[in-house]
Amino acid sequence: MRASIAECLPFIVLLVPLTAYAKNYKAERTTEHGVEVIRLTDVSHGIEVTVVPSVGNRAIQMKVHGKDIIYFQNTDAGDFKTNPKMSSIPFLAPWADLLDEQGFWANRKHYHFNMDLGNVHGEMPGHGFLMTTPHWQVTEVGTDRHSARVTSRLDFWKYPDMMAQWPFAQEYEMTYRLTNGELEVRLAVTNVSTESMPIVLGFHPYFQIPDVPRDEWTAHIPARIHVIPGEHNIPSGEMRPMDLPDPYPLKGNKLDEGFADLVRDEQGRAHFNIKSGDKMVEVLIGPKYTVATVWLPSAPDGAPRPFICFEPLTTLIDGLNLAYAGKWTGLQMLPAGQKWVESFWIRSSGI
Repeated sequence: MRASIAECLPFIVLLVPLTAYAKNYKAERTTEHGVEVIRLTDVSHGIEVTVVPSVGNRAIQMKVHGKDIIYFQNTDAGDFKTNPKMSSIPFLAPWADLLDEQGFWANRKHYHFNMDLGNVHGEMPGHGFLMTTPHWQVTEVGTDRHSARVTSRLDFWKYPDMMAQWPFAQEYEMTYRLTNGELEVRLAVTNVSTESMPIVLGFHPYFQIPDVPRDEWTAHIPARIHVIPGEHNIPSGEMRPMDLPDPYPLKGNKLDEGFADLVRDEQGRAHFNIKSGDKMVEVLIGPKYTVATVWLPSAPDGAPRPFICFEPLTTLIDGLNLAYAGKWTGLQMLPAGQKWVESFWIRSSGI
């Protein structure tokens, strides 16, 4: 016996919102100028995010109604692959920011860098060596009723040159998830070593307010402690109460300094932002990113660079060595076999 239209109606009604949700989020695996990219789209909020897995798994663009709130110096993904510049959202690992070329302390042992391998450079090696690695493998691209996402994986322990510099076997899993007008960057780190492993990583995202000169922006830095920079901009361990105005005018100012004891909401997230009029770009930093560096540079001729960096970090610059010297108590250690997970979020309004 055939069911009547009236009997089928509840099922038909249910299909309408499900179809609408399915169209609202898109996740596409495609190529741009010969380079594989993943595009995540939130149609209802007019947001498109572009991820390049083969160049450090970086999100290079986050366009809101066609306007990019991520500063990106290259012209396209192909140009970025050929000559990646410092912009977009670099991942700083296995350590963030600066260490001495003599190495680092962990588990009361001193580890030396092998400068002949070529993946660590300079008197003050900075930002780790994964910013442009091609070794990320995409494991999932998909959508559901509430989001579009891409997950990629890097098995650090498989690469001898990496392990020679940072001898802690580990696995990274990074997920970009676009939902309700907000991009979540979720990182999971698994320690597959036999010893505890220091977690001293972070991100270096570049933000901008499109079509508005930087001199017209103000910044909100939600911190109670201002970390005093020392020689080579490495903290000495000395700190002072927050002494910057709120909001902080960007015009005529430069910064490359750390901040701690972040002010957080009920979910443990610290809200950094830049504003100009009704336009705002905001980054929310999860509780395991315990400190942040704010980088507000000028060009060599003194002109303001058209971006600001709010860097979610798990420790102060040179935190490993400061902890060994007894000058920093916030070092995070991940026991053998355990997983560390944290996120930060990017959103905007008025764009």
